[in-house]
Amino acid sequence: MKTKLGQLRILAITEGISYLLLALTMPLKYMYEIGMPNKIVGMIHGILFILYCIWILIVAKKYSWSIGKALAGLLASLLPFATFVFDAKVLKKEKTQPE
Repeated sequence: MKTKLGQLRILAITEGISYLLLALTMPLKYMYEIGMPNKIVGMIHGILFILYCIWILIVAKKYSWSIGKALAGLLASLLPFATFVFDAKVLKKEKTQPE
Protein backbone atom coordinates (compact mmCIF):
# COMPACT_ATOMS: atom_id res chain seq x y z
CA MET A 1 0.00 0.00 0.00
CA LYS A 2 1.25 3.45 -0.81
CA THR A 3 1.98 5.97 1.90
CA LYS A 4 -0.54 8.72 2.69
CA LEU A 5 1.68 11.10 0.73
CA GLY A 6 1.70 8.73 -2.26
CA GLN A 7 -2.06 8.43 -2.08
CA LEU A 8 -2.36 12.23 -1.99
CA ARG A 9 -0.16 12.54 -5.08
CA ILE A 10 -2.42 10.10 -6.95
CA LEU A 11 -5.50 12.00 -5.77
CA ALA A 12 -3.95 15.33 -6.84
CA ILE A 13 -3.41 14.06 -10.38
CA THR A 14 -6.78 12.31 -10.72
CA GLU A 15 -8.65 15.28 -9.21
CA GLY A 16 -6.88 17.59 -11.66
CA ILE A 17 -7.78 15.36 -14.60
CA SER A 18 -11.41 15.15 -13.48
CA TYR A 19 -11.51 18.97 -13.23
CA LEU A 20 -10.28 19.26 -16.83
CA LEU A 21 -12.79 16.64 -18.02
CA LEU A 22 -15.55 18.54 -16.26
CA ALA A 23 -14.54 21.69 -18.13
CA LEU A 24 -14.77 19.73 -21.39
CA THR A 25 -18.26 18.44 -20.63
CA MET A 26 -19.65 21.89 -19.79
CA PRO A 27 -20.11 22.93 -23.45
CA LEU A 28 -21.94 19.65 -24.10
CA LYS A 29 -24.37 20.47 -21.30
CA TYR A 30 -24.92 24.16 -21.94
CA MET A 31 -24.43 24.51 -25.70
CA TYR A 32 -25.76 21.20 -26.98
CA GLU A 33 -28.09 20.20 -24.12
CA ILE A 34 -26.31 16.85 -23.65
CA GLY A 35 -26.16 16.68 -19.87
CA MET A 36 -25.32 13.07 -19.09
CA PRO A 37 -21.51 13.29 -19.60
CA ASN A 38 -21.42 16.33 -17.33
CA LYS A 39 -23.50 14.57 -14.69
CA ILE A 40 -21.22 11.51 -14.66
CA VAL A 41 -17.95 13.45 -14.70
CA GLY A 42 -19.36 15.92 -12.16
CA MET A 43 -20.16 13.12 -9.71
CA ILE A 44 -16.69 11.58 -10.12
CA HIS A 45 -15.04 14.98 -9.76
CA GLY A 46 -17.06 15.74 -6.63
CA ILE A 47 -15.96 12.52 -4.97
CA LEU A 48 -12.31 13.07 -5.92
CA PHE A 49 -12.48 16.69 -4.75
CA ILE A 50 -13.74 15.67 -1.31
CA LEU A 51 -11.17 12.87 -0.99
CA TYR A 52 -8.37 15.22 -2.05
CA CYS A 53 -9.39 17.83 0.55
CA ILE A 54 -9.60 15.19 3.30
CA TRP A 55 -6.22 13.75 2.30
CA ILE A 56 -4.63 17.21 2.33
CA LEU A 57 -5.71 17.57 5.96
CA ILE A 58 -4.50 14.05 6.86
CA VAL A 59 -1.09 14.56 5.24
CA ALA A 60 -0.76 18.09 6.64
CA LYS A 61 -1.21 16.73 10.15
CA LYS A 62 1.04 13.70 9.62
CA TYR A 63 3.87 15.76 8.09
CA SER A 64 3.39 18.79 10.37
CA TRP A 65 2.76 21.16 7.48
CA SER A 66 2.36 24.87 8.08
CA ILE A 67 -1.14 26.31 7.74
CA GLY A 68 0.03 28.09 4.60
CA LYS A 69 1.13 24.88 2.91
CA ALA A 70 -2.11 23.13 3.83
CA LEU A 71 -4.18 26.07 2.57
CA ALA A 72 -2.16 26.12 -0.66
CA GLY A 73 -3.01 22.45 -1.13
CA LEU A 74 -6.69 23.13 -0.54
CA LEU A 75 -6.65 26.17 -2.83
CA ALA A 76 -5.03 24.06 -5.54
CA SER A 77 -8.22 22.00 -5.77
CA LEU A 78 -10.17 25.10 -6.83
CA LEU A 79 -7.99 26.24 -9.73
CA PRO A 80 -7.48 24.46 -13.07
CA PHE A 81 -4.04 22.82 -13.36
CA ALA A 82 -3.16 23.84 -9.78
CA THR A 83 -3.19 20.30 -8.36
CA PHE A 84 -0.59 19.36 -10.99
CA VAL A 85 1.56 22.32 -9.94
CA PHE A 86 1.09 21.56 -6.22
CA ASP A 87 2.14 17.97 -6.85
CA ALA A 88 5.26 18.99 -8.76
CA LYS A 89 6.33 21.86 -6.51
CA VAL A 90 5.36 20.52 -3.07
CA LEU A 91 4.27 16.89 -2.90
CA LYS A 92 7.00 15.44 -5.10
CA LYS A 93 9.66 17.12 -2.96
CA GLU A 94 8.13 16.12 0.40
CA LYS A 95 10.20 13.58 2.29
CA THR A 96 8.30 10.34 2.81
CA GLN A 97 7.82 9.32 6.43
CA PRO A 98 7.38 5.68 7.37
CA GLU A 99 3.72 4.76 7.86
